Amino acid sequence: MPDATSEQTPEPTHESLPELADVAPEAWSGVHRGVLREGEWIRLVDSKGRKHNFELVAGKRFFSNRGHLEHDDLIGREEGFTIRSSMGGEYLVFRPLLSEFVVSMPRGAAVIYPKDSAQIVAMADIFPGAVVVEAGVGSGALTCSLLRAVGPYGTVHSFERREEFADVARQNVTQFFGGAHPSWSLQLGDLAEALPASGIRADRVILDMLAPWECVDAAADALTAGGILLAYVATTTQLSRFVETVRVHGGFTEPQPWESLVRDWHVEGLAVRPGHKMIGHTAFLVTARRMAPGEKPPRKTRRPAPGAYGVDYTGPRPADLPEASVEEHLDA
Repeated sequence: MPDATSEQTPEPTHESLPELADVAPEAWSGVHRGVLREGEWIRLVDSKGRKHNFELVAGKRFFSNRGHLEHDDLIGREEGFTIRSSMGGEYLVFRPLLSEFVVSMPRGAAVIYPKDSAQIVAMADIFPGAVVVEAGVGSGALTCSLLRAVGPYGTVHSFERREEFADVARQNVTQFFGGAHPSWSLQLGDLAEALPASGIRADRVILDMLAPWECVDAAADALTAGGILLAYVATTTQLSRFVETVRVHGGFTEPQPWESLVRDWHVEGLAVRPGHKMIGHTAFLVTARRMAPGEKPPRKTRRPAPGAYGVDYTGPRPADLPEASVEEHLDA
């Protein structure tokens, strides 16, 4: 007869494990756990990959070319299920992720896509409790990522020149977080003038605008020593102008520019190949760190490439560029 003490304890099943409580409201994550509730936004995905985001309202119906769904049939169920419409269409039902929300939300200006938002949060080292300045706010996509990264003990100060963009961003950020985020301030105005007038001291300054080089002095004055300046620019001419302006300023480390490309893959049995769609160039990112007051970065020992600052170059010129190099390039 087997010893009762030798019997193994059965492995816990998914059903027997305790449910996680909802995320605490004071975390301001924009995320909920548990059953779907009225007032929440959900995301439906049909069999062809078409996506629909909408707010759950008791007694309301969702309509598509595959019939309708009753909101009441969704409320009270745990996300991650499949439901059929009145005409037999199948839909996956989940709460939208932040990366899904920002690409489908209403837009005033173009949004910063998740691949770049993720790079900004990582490479600008946005941390819980950080004081971040952002300009401009666009449609609020990056703002959502920044607010989630700084958490309830940090602050994001957003500046936007255009009132219509600010209104759209305010609506989107409020929708995602379920209310007015206490760590966010949004001000209308030009950063070059509004930031010095505000007296804000920042750990990070993020510039998403047509002429970010116009704001380098204001950003330098606001940044704490060791703080990070990051610019998001779309074209090579903007990239060059911003990098050279930061170099000429002299109060930052050598600017580091890069871009990221994302390619999906098709995987079915032995058919494994790159996908036909690719998120290629969206923008260039540039980072530089603020030196302590009165300090200068080490002088570059590598000479510029021939012609780099030749007769065709009309932008800012590094102050420590040897005159001989300039003459050589002019003669090249």
